[in-house]
Amino acid sequence: MKVGIVGYGVVGKTRLSSILKNTPYQITAISENNAIARADIPKNIKVFEGYQSLIEHANVDIVFISLPNKFAANATILSLQKGLHVFCEKPPAKTLAELEEVLLISQKYPDLKLMYGFNHRFHHSVEEAKLIIEENSLGRLVNMRGVYGKSQMISFNQSDWRTRRDESGGGILLDQGIHMLDLMRYLSGEDFSEIFSFIDNAFWNFDVEDNAYVLMRSSKGVVAQLHSSATQWRHLFNLEITMEKGSLILGGLLTGSKSYGDETLTIIRADPENDKGAPRESISKYNEDVSWDNEIKYFAKSLEKKSSITRGSINDAIETMKLIERIYKADPIWQQKYYT
Repeated sequence: MKVGIVGYGVVGKTRLSSILKNTPYQITAISENNAIARADIPKNIKVFEGYQSLIEHANVDIVFISLPNKFAANATILSLQKGLHVFCEKPPAKTLAELEEVLLISQKYPDLKLMYGFNHRFHHSVEEAKLIIEENSLGRLVNMRGVYGKSQMISFNQSDWRTRRDESGGGILLDQGIHMLDLMRYLSGEDFSEIFSFIDNAFWNFDVEDNAYVLMRSSKGVVAQLHSSATQWRHLFNLEITMEKGSLILGGLLTGSKSYGDETLTIIRADPENDKGAPRESISKYNEDVSWDNEIKYFAKSLEKKSSITRGSINDAIETMKLIERIYKADPIWQQKYYT
């Protein structure tokens, strides 16, 4: 199968490498508007200046979309209407309304695959945590507490499309916190019905948030707490999952920047009557980020086997975007400022 990549920034380049490494696909076309980035495109690949031109004219079977938020939904729709399979990075759209339009269009093309790049689901620590939760060895899930943050995460210290609401749709929560929300939904299997939030842009002073403080509860009583931050001067990823008989702590994350520390999974088996608050722990450390490769393998297998996308589906994307919009609107000040 032939592949086109629209958007050849950091993520587009990562996808190119992973596709060549893990699939028999040929990458025959890339679109990129930035002249410096275009200069890095391999010489044997046809170059298009705009994503619309590639989708319309390139001879490809699959399109990988790595574009700014405001283009993601339209590029996905055009690709589906052209009869192309689609892999689109997160966030899946600038707004929930745009993504709902994608859903309606995708339903007209049931034979085409549409997957979204929630690659955190494919990290070793997350996959192992998912297995432990599903085998129920630690009992019922009680609560979750996550922090995901970075400094100047999206060039907040200078003008950039990510700092402009009309182009991005949101700030740190939509750009990075979306991964943690997706993991909370994925690992718990819960949809959160009660939401309280404080959304803030007091530090960088753009019209998108630089911090989001979120408290949620599901209909089954599972409570989840999230802090998504663009003022986390020391980059941090940490997710604690408390269960009846112990807990899981996902600490650190292997990424391209290598700034989130070692990726570990701590398994705590509680015996409160005897351990006096110092329970037995085991720690697994992971030395390789396999998330990008395993995500591509999963997508390729779904194409080969004609199987359903169940990790990063359009429905996953819709539910997570619904959650994000509800979080924004749960803060009355933020809602009044941007949603009335």
